[in-house]
Amino acid sequence: MRRNDMGNQQFDLVVRGGRVIDPETEFDAVADIGMAGGKIVSIGEGLPACEREIDATGLIVAPGFIDLHAHGQSIPADRMQAFDGVTTALELEVGALPVDRWYERQATNGRVLNYGTAAAWIFARKAVMIGLSLDGKLAPIELMGAGANDMRWSVDTATPAQTDEIVSMMRQGLEQGALGIGIPHGYAPGGGMKEMAAVCELAAAFDVPTYTHIPYMSNIDPKSSIEAYVRLIGLAGATGAHMHICHLNSTSLQDVERAAQLIAKAQAQGLPITTEAYPYGTGSTVLSAGFFMEPDYPERTGTGYRSIQVISTGQRFENREQLAQARAEKPDAIVLWHYLDPDNPHDDKLLDVSVMYPGGAIASDGIPWSSPDGSLYTGTEWPLGPDKTAHPRSSGTFTRFLRKWVAERKVVPLSEAIAKCTLIPARIVESCSEQFCRKGRLQEGCDADIVVFDLEKVYDRATFEEMHLPADGMVHVLVNGEPVIANGELVLDARPGRPILSDPR
Repeated sequence: MRRNDMGNQQFDLVVRGGRVIDPETEFDAVADIGMAGGKIVSIGEGLPACEREIDATGLIVAPGFIDLHAHGQSIPADRMQAFDGVTTALELEVGALPVDRWYERQATNGRVLNYGTAAAWIFARKAVMIGLSLDGKLAPIELMGAGANDMRWSVDTATPAQTDEIVSMMRQGLEQGALGIGIPHGYAPGGGMKEMAAVCELAAAFDVPTYTHIPYMSNIDPKSSIEAYVRLIGLAGATGAHMHICHLNSTSLQDVERAAQLIAKAQAQGLPITTEAYPYGTGSTVLSAGFFMEPDYPERTGTGYRSIQVISTGQRFENREQLAQARAEKPDAIVLWHYLDPDNPHDDKLLDVSVMYPGGAIASDGIPWSSPDGSLYTGTEWPLGPDKTAHPRSSGTFTRFLRKWVAERKVVPLSEAIAKCTLIPARIVESCSEQFCRKGRLQEGCDADIVVFDLEKVYDRATFEEMHLPADGMVHVLVNGEPVIANGELVLDARPGRPILSDPR
């Protein structure tokens, strides 16, 4: 805290007169927040006048939202997520390799939001098993589509020597500051239990989470989603690793209620398991995802081939042969997967189970923005034109959750909803990075990542027809004390995002 010669507090910025909600202390009152040097230095009534002030009268003031599952990792992705209230966007489910080069690339490009990554198990598999080059030039989502011409990395079991190599690459990534290990096991179901145990033992030794996309997504045995959850719970118990379950809704399909019961029982026994969900019944992935090509895909998932939609062209598929042809032509094409029907009350109830799971985080699984030809868009055009595509969750995950579950249906209390967007995700990652102990909270000494919003006007405008529309209702968004949204408008030249790495071990 800085003081002038008269002993009065000096601030860089004051947010004045808003309803301040801190999910950790349960503070909920009208107050002022004074900031200096990117930190919160004072919270109270009647703080001294400041040259720069934000009038938050009648508005909610909360910690900036932390997205554990953000694949965008670019300026356009950051900007859209800022309108969704996000101040920290993390690439944890997939991750990156080499980790140090990924952080260097982000710093060179500049970021609007705080950022960080896990170490990418699946890229290590591709490098070790098919010799894929990891030179740091491709974005993680591009690397996810690489290697489709040689699927040994996906379906084969690693030899003991290969497992040692994979684990060694994970260790190097953790030593370079990765925030855990990303395990999108569903894309490489060939990963056997010996390999998984070795990877999880490494995570436990470094006291970092794993962020897991379960290996099987199916409503029927064998290789059902339930079998996958039992395996994940077993890994937590056997290795002591913190197993974070990504997108509970999309990987559980029609079995989300049973999956939630298993997770709750494991947590009640003290196992280190956490989870997240996004408020949509449509997922997104790359066309080369192996589970689309399983012969019994319709029976196992409860969806047909028309549920798969190429984002850049709108194409849907009539049969497996059409899908295989498109996959051969452009394996890295980003697709939508409509696995739940939002107009079906039963499916809507299943979405509730995952989104409202007690202690679960909200996370977007937001994908990068694409140009009309399907290539990644990383430019600075603003506003984004209608020819730029992604998924509505890349624009409106958190505002959709606040609108539908809090403002309209009133089934989640506001304080609990804010915790699911802030404190809960911070606590999931803070074991490996002390920086997260200063995020997801509004307290003196915490980082000045702050959102100021109008709950009555919060609205996710993006649809599957118009994905490029930013959300409404975020009046001000501050990242490290610097406005990136001011009076509802984007601050075009703002680049206050900072890297978040794990603590040295």
